[in-house]
Amino acid sequence: LINIMNKDATLNENTGPYLGMERFKARKAIWADMEAAGLVIKEEPYLMNVPRSQRGGEIVEPLVSTQWFAKMDSLAEMAAESVRKGEINFVPDRFTKVFLNWMDNIQDWCISRQLWWGHRIPVWYCQNCHEVIVAREDPTVCPKCGSVDLKQDPDVLDTWFSSGLWPFSVFGWPEQTPDFRYFYPTSVMETGYDIIFFWVARMVMDGLFFTGKAPFHTVYLHGMVRDDKGQKMSKTKNNVIDPLVLMNEYGTDALRFSLVVGSSPGNDQNVGVKKVEANRNFANKVWNIGRFVINAINNVKEPIKAEPQWTLADSWIWARTKQTVNSVNNMFENYQFGEAGRQVYEFLWNDFADWYVEASKRQLSEGGDRAAYTAILLADVLGLMLRLLHPFTPYVTEALYGYLKEACETNEVIYNPEREWEQHLIIARWPESMPQEDWEEGAIRDFELIQEMVRAIRNLRSEYKLEPNKALDAILINESRTEFLNNNKHLLVDLAGLKEESLQIKASKTQAESMTILVIEDTEIYLDLSASSDGEQDRERLEKELAEAESHIARLEKLLASPFAQKAPTNVVDAEREKLAGYKSNAEKLRERLT
Repeated sequence: LINIMNKDATLNENTGPYLGMERFKARKAIWADMEAAGLVIKEEPYLMNVPRSQRGGEIVEPLVSTQWFAKMDSLAEMAAESVRKGEINFVPDRFTKVFLNWMDNIQDWCISRQLWWGHRIPVWYCQNCHEVIVAREDPTVCPKCGSVDLKQDPDVLDTWFSSGLWPFSVFGWPEQTPDFRYFYPTSVMETGYDIIFFWVARMVMDGLFFTGKAPFHTVYLHGMVRDDKGQKMSKTKNNVIDPLVLMNEYGTDALRFSLVVGSSPGNDQNVGVKKVEANRNFANKVWNIGRFVINAINNVKEPIKAEPQWTLADSWIWARTKQTVNSVNNMFENYQFGEAGRQVYEFLWNDFADWYVEASKRQLSEGGDRAAYTAILLADVLGLMLRLLHPFTPYVTEALYGYLKEACETNEVIYNPEREWEQHLIIARWPESMPQEDWEEGAIRDFELIQEMVRAIRNLRSEYKLEPNKALDAILINESRTEFLNNNKHLLVDLAGLKEESLQIKASKTQAESMTILVIEDTEIYLDLSASSDGEQDRERLEKELAEAESHIARLEKLLASPFAQKAPTNVVDAEREKLAGYKSNAEKLRERLT
């Protein structure tokens, strides 16, 4: 290669008559001389990528220059072996192949940079005999000729050279300090997939070479944050979101939650203002839940007289709390942080706020032991959820935890010294997974039946455009579960808006020709919508429900006739058969209603 350009972008002595010419003028002069000499075959437009400086926008020219390189073969071999032996794992695993491909095809690393700021290259040149001196300490004399006229190389090290030392250099290495012995190697390295080679590989190679140990056992890789349309954020597209502006307007918790929830390891995610705004609303929801629970605690004043007797709603919310704690712990163990946050979100907004808090209002209004035990359960559930949510939204959870702790510790009626309330949430014990108990499955199944009935009634109310506060007359028919429905009719009254004084629960069919029917599993619900009812509308709705039931029947019959029935666990197959029986029962009742 012959270098024809000086560092100021003028042509050098290798260019003959063009010596000293500025690069753009030289190009025009050379082209004109080629045309004059008859050397031009043709001229046509050509589209190409022109490299430009990021800061100034100047066109960048390739320049042959002398640089320092580090030999990488042996280092890359050590790093690849460590990964193949399982000493280092990548999350997600697909990046293991990416890492190994780079290590197996490694090239020597150009470590010198021509920058004003950085770690100087540890190389000196003797100005007398031109000896090149590479030393750990600054030399004072030339080891070859004894001259003291030494000049250090002006280049600096590539920034990733020093970054690769980070896992151990911050702990006092090369000294065997207590911090170094305790913290190195670390456990998980979290970074972006776009710098696996630039940073992760260098840390692994340096750690193995200098300490003999891999610097971490797991590399967790996140994706890039894109705008709400999935485009890469850039100043030229004018789609960059300023995090400081978002935090000022919507809160830091909302931004943190938006960046984590909805993400998965190694995959890009879209983040826009609307998403952050929605998560601001979630933070407000959590705050309002906390206010409700604290108010419930403060209102408990009567001494507890008897052992607690949980309602169905109590049993259900505690079973769901345990399920959520166990599932979130599993998600954390598998580095599925986005899914962990989503599950806490769903539990707090749906299970806790929309269902249990609403169900608890009647229990709290009863006063006495019922109100006390309901308040205690509200506090226990919220306390666990604040712990799970704290890594995602530390500010709102820390503040709520402080208020909840104060309310529980200052209420003599419900104070329990066995319940741990650490001084701050950030140092509170993380919730441990809890084994499932025999009663939980039944409690969840029973409350889900209530939920399904409530949703069906709410949908019907919406369909008929009934006022939310209009209580409906209703009759419930179930041959085998009248006791269950009687024990929990208050849930239907409170959550579905049924008229308590006229609600009837029967074991046998009734004559209710003027009433609208809903069929939920083996329960028939008759609602008096006479003021709003339309016969043709009722028939269309029943036909739609029948079509949905028949679709489920066809799907399940096909599934149970396939090899699935022989290969799947017995309990799974039995559950599908139970669903099929339920849909068939629903379909039969709907056909009867349509005839």
